Amino acid sequence: MSNNKPETRQRLVSSAADMISRRGLDATSIRELAKYAKVPLGSTYHYFPGGKQQVAVEAIQYAGDNVAHLLQQALEAGPIAGLHSFLDLWRSRVKQSHFQAGCPVLAVATEEPTDEVGLATLEAASEVFSKWRSLLAESLIKHGAEKAQANSIATLAVASVEGSVALCRAHRSLQPLDEIEQLLDELMRQAISQH
Repeated sequence: MSNNKPETRQRLVSSAADMISRRGLDATSIRELAKYAKVPLGSTYHYFPGGKQQVAVEAIQYAGDNVAHLLQQALEAGPIAGLHSFLDLWRSRVKQSHFQAGCPVLAVATEEPTDEVGLATLEAASEVFSKWRSLLAESLIKHGAEKAQANSIATLAVASVEGSVALCRAHRSLQPLDEIEQLLDELMRQAISQH
C-alpha cells in the first residue's frame, strides 16, 4: 500500500501538468483532476492540502524540471545539440497529443492571475523559464559566446519555441517549429564561432 502512495501523488502532479497544457489553469479544477488522474477525489486533498494552488505549482515545477533535465543532458553535446533536442521535445509533445497539448508553463504564463493560485503558478512559470534560459545561455558561454549575446539568444530561443508551440496547436502543423529551427541554429553557430 505504501508503494502506491507516491505513485498516486505523482500521477496527480503529472495529470495536472497535462490538463493545464491542454485546458489552461482556469479550466483545471481539483474535481476534474481527480477524474482525469482516475483517483478518488479525497486523494487530491490528502496529497495536496493546499488545494489547487499547491498541485498547480507542483505541476508547473514538475513539467519544468522534466524539460530542464532533458535539455541539460542534450546540452552536454553543446548548445546546438541542446537546441535541436529542445525543439524535438516540443515537436514530439505537440504531435503525440494530436495538437491538443502545448506547454503547461506557457499556459499559466498567458492567463491573467486573478487569485493566489494564478499568482503562485505565474511565479513558478517565471522560475521555469529562467531555468531553461540559463541552461541555454550557460552552454553558449561555455562554447565561446559572449555573455550578453548568449543571454539574448537563450531568451529568444525559449520565447521562439514557446510561441511556436502555440502556433503549432493553432495551425495543427509542426511548421512553426520547423521554421524557427534553422534560424536559431544559425544564430547560435554565429555566436559560438566568433571567438
